[in-house]
Amino acid sequence: MAPRKNFRNQAKKEVKPAAVVNKNGVKVEASVAASGGGFSGTKIFTWFMVLALLGVWSSVAVVWFDLVDYDNVIAERAKEFRFNFSEVLQGKLSAYDADGDGDFDVEDAKVLLGLKERPVSVLLREAKEESAVKEPDAVPPPDDDVDGSQNTDVESEIQDDFIPDDSRDEATHPYEDENNAIDMKGELVEKAQPQQTLEESKQYKNQPGSPETKETVQLRYNAEAESVPEPEADVEPEVESVPELEAEFVPELKENAEDQPKDKLKEKAKKKKPKLLNKFEKTIKTEIDAAEKLRKKGKVEEAVRAFETLVLQYPQSPRCRYGKALAEDGLAEKMLSNDMLQKAIGTYKEASELPNATPDLIKATLKKRAERQQFLGRMRGALATLEKLVQIFPEDMALKNDLGVAHLLIGDNNSAKRVYEEVLATAPSDGFAKVHYGFILKSENKIAESIPFLRDGLESGDPGTDDGRFYFHLGDALQRMGDDSAYKWYERGHQRGHFASVWQRSLYNVDGLKAQPWWTPKDTGYMDLVKTLERNWRIIRDEAQSVMDKTTGLFVPEEENLREKGEWGQFTLWQQGKKAGESCRSVPKTCGLLERYPEATGCKRGQIKFSVMQPGTHVWPHTGPTNCRLRMHLGLVIPKTGCKIRCTNDTRAWEEGKVLIFDDSFEHEVWQDADSYRLIFIVDVWHPELTQYQRQTLSPI
Repeated sequence: MAPRKNFRNQAKKEVKPAAVVNKNGVKVEASVAASGGGFSGTKIFTWFMVLALLGVWSSVAVVWFDLVDYDNVIAERAKEFRFNFSEVLQGKLSAYDADGDGDFDVEDAKVLLGLKERPVSVLLREAKEESAVKEPDAVPPPDDDVDGSQNTDVESEIQDDFIPDDSRDEATHPYEDENNAIDMKGELVEKAQPQQTLEESKQYKNQPGSPETKETVQLRYNAEAESVPEPEADVEPEVESVPELEAEFVPELKENAEDQPKDKLKEKAKKKKPKLLNKFEKTIKTEIDAAEKLRKKGKVEEAVRAFETLVLQYPQSPRCRYGKALAEDGLAEKMLSNDMLQKAIGTYKEASELPNATPDLIKATLKKRAERQQFLGRMRGALATLEKLVQIFPEDMALKNDLGVAHLLIGDNNSAKRVYEEVLATAPSDGFAKVHYGFILKSENKIAESIPFLRDGLESGDPGTDDGRFYFHLGDALQRMGDDSAYKWYERGHQRGHFASVWQRSLYNVDGLKAQPWWTPKDTGYMDLVKTLERNWRIIRDEAQSVMDKTTGLFVPEEENLREKGEWGQFTLWQQGKKAGESCRSVPKTCGLLERYPEATGCKRGQIKFSVMQPGTHVWPHTGPTNCRLRMHLGLVIPKTGCKIRCTNDTRAWEEGKVLIFDDSFEHEVWQDADSYRLIFIVDVWHPELTQYQRQTLSPI
């Protein structure tokens, strides 16, 4: 069947029109006449499609076979219409001249596509133009800094997430005592992050006899981990020894002007902006401004190139070289590169040694150099830099305070003590010197003498004094003197945000972890570990007793000055997540039992060790360094009476073969008043709420 054909035939029969006579007298059908001459609508559409296809294929052929020389065509059209690119660049296409050569070509396209870097000349030109547009009326005095803020910028390049927290020298870090040393290096809240390339190393080292350790328990310098935002162009740069602490720790610096005493406002008004430009550099200030604008915007790669160009043009300009050092410093931060930071340190030195450098520039440059040397762990180099600064500026007490800190960083407490004595002889009300001098006295076990310096320094409110360590040491000293006002200072430290609570005074904390002094095995989730310890306690006890003989020298006396009296020894198997191979060879069964429990052996913020305490021993109230761990005590040899441990206000006793679990970041105290020794096995484990990522990335303690 052919239904379409049938329908058509039927339609022809039904609609056949009558013939009509056209103007020539010829008869035609009405349908043809109506179409205007013989073409139906269908035929017109067909011819339209044919022509369209021919056009398409013609275009394809022209492009494919290169039938037209477009370059010549464009050239002819340019001549015809007198097309001038220089005129176009002054109009809409000027925005696309990316390489500054006066036309828009392939090189401009490469720049716009990110395939080629923009020339330094263009960057400087744009920065100048932008400065002129944004600040037409704000022309700084010719003898001021480029933007009036460089000296403060010196203090704020490296941020918290760039500095790995509380790194330590594992070879020299001492074993901690039974309830752990008071480790005062750290921040209130830690955000677990991956280890960075740049190594954090600003840490105090105490000399023998300090409260924390007899060897090398380290303290972080109170300014290293803080940062302040870069100031605006009209903000005066500060040259305080620890400017980072001003924004966070000293509340009066945050108050509005109307809330501050008038004398303080007058004092601020009298401060002068540092003069970083010499006479010649005032004539090239616009060029320096343009390069500095790039650095301020975070375009550190472009800023480095811009300042390198200026240094080539003006090799004797200290300010250009100082700008280059700052840009390299910022690039080191961005790249996390020690090599680039070392390059910046060298450039700082070059800038400070050029002739005609202003005193303010020398001070800012050498301070920055010393800070970066400390950051890289080059403590003695930083010390030499600060000694040079003090020689140049002997009346600057802030620099002397920094020098004292530098001595503390290399463990030279005696030299630091002499420096602070000099400062206090000249400026007896210097709070920064007082708290550090009080800290040194306490490290010498001069408890009573340390109290007035620590207390007066904290009460001064001077920058650098509102630090958790000083609240801790003052409270600890008062406790040892039997003065209950210690808890007033702990409360104040808690209110200032340094302690989680009056009881929980650790300084290396991860925020949000469950906090309670005593735990049950079920609370921890480490039931299998607890059962293994309790099932095998006799094996563990026997191996411990086999190495207890003093002639073996395996038990090390507690030397962290936590004892009021008595004898206390320990024998460490794991420290900071690392196995002590020699020790484990002496007690192979005990170590073998623990190998399959990474929550213990991998705890980088704890230890696994035996602890023996002789009769007549009392351990002062103290706290551990971190809330990232819990501490298990397995009783091995426990006298029937006389041995007890207090954590907060809850006192308990050990039992042989049983595990006690507590959070040693809370205050705890130990008494051994029995007639024979007490022997326990200490196993630190990660806080159960820490993620696997945090356990991997938190730094050791």
